Amino acid sequence: MLGLPFAGQPGPVNAITDVPGLEIGYTTLFAGDGALQVGQGPVRTGVTAILPRGKDKIATPCWAGYSSLNGNGEMTGSHWLEETGLCELAITITNTASCGVTRDATIEWAAKNAGELAGQDWGLPISAETYDGHLNDINGHHVTKAHVFQAIESATGGPIDEGAVGGGTGMICYGFKAGSGTASRITGGYTLGVFVQANFGRPHELTISGMNVGSLLQGGIDFDTGQGSIIVVVATDAPLLPHQLKRLSRRVPLGLARTGTIGHHSSGDIFLALSTANQKALASKDKLRHAEFLAEDKIDGLFEATVQATEEAILNSLVAAEDMIGRDDHLVRALPLEQVARILGERGLAMPR
Repeated sequence: MLGLPFAGQPGPVNAITDVPGLEIGYTTLFAGDGALQVGQGPVRTGVTAILPRGKDKIATPCWAGYSSLNGNGEMTGSHWLEETGLCELAITITNTASCGVTRDATIEWAAKNAGELAGQDWGLPISAETYDGHLNDINGHHVTKAHVFQAIESATGGPIDEGAVGGGTGMICYGFKAGSGTASRITGGYTLGVFVQANFGRPHELTISGMNVGSLLQGGIDFDTGQGSIIVVVATDAPLLPHQLKRLSRRVPLGLARTGTIGHHSSGDIFLALSTANQKALASKDKLRHAEFLAEDKIDGLFEATVQATEEAILNSLVAAEDMIGRDDHLVRALPLEQVARILGERGLAMPR
């Protein structure tokens, strides 16, 4: 989206949905203006639902692994994931105060629509959050289970929207309006995609194509504490075991670092990596199952793809967003693309389209 010389080969739509079978759905909530009235608005929030195997196979888990750069945030289900290596049902991302709602609603939707949940009558889905209280009436609890149902039911493959959509509606990254972003890479015959809900960093840190652009820009909101977070979901069709996926998730911070962040104390930087391979084995009820996995010394290409796609997904979330006015007339400006183009152009780098 930036038109910059990013390394690596993107997939057909340069999105996490390039991973075959994976679907994403959004519910975006945008209502009201002016002074904050808790419970009334203004509302600038939403829900993102990621279905690794799509709606039809929501009850078949994936192997997964997770890690964090800084743990000032929430990702429910992570203890069970760490214990078993299983990522169950849909993954939801929303605002900090609605994380429990999206978790519970995911279980309810699956129980009603997926029949028996992979041989059990319960599930521990992943639900993650980042804070949108600068723009949104976050303590008004505007996200409901109906909104979660809508996000799951609207999930689709192919091109997806970026910027201020779904859970990313009220997000701010490096002091500028951001939100949801995605990118993908093809490597070694496999597809790897990254999805981010970007809500972190201070303006002076922003780095693009190795150039510290943020220190030369004007108009970004500078939170002294560097408050905010980022949730990153990495998905691939490469056959990987849970410990290999944890290794993949640990490469996400290298992509974050390329955009300039230091991982602030108050930032919840939490990452999940999953594989959609070995569906037959994970759907089986047999005592003995057979699965394939890549050799440990054959996954460097996936490490590289993770770093590349993470960097681009963050920048895509910034470029796709527009100015937004939220609660108490707080204004968050979009990344000033003309300034960015001039700065990069003066240094001989490709400019945004």
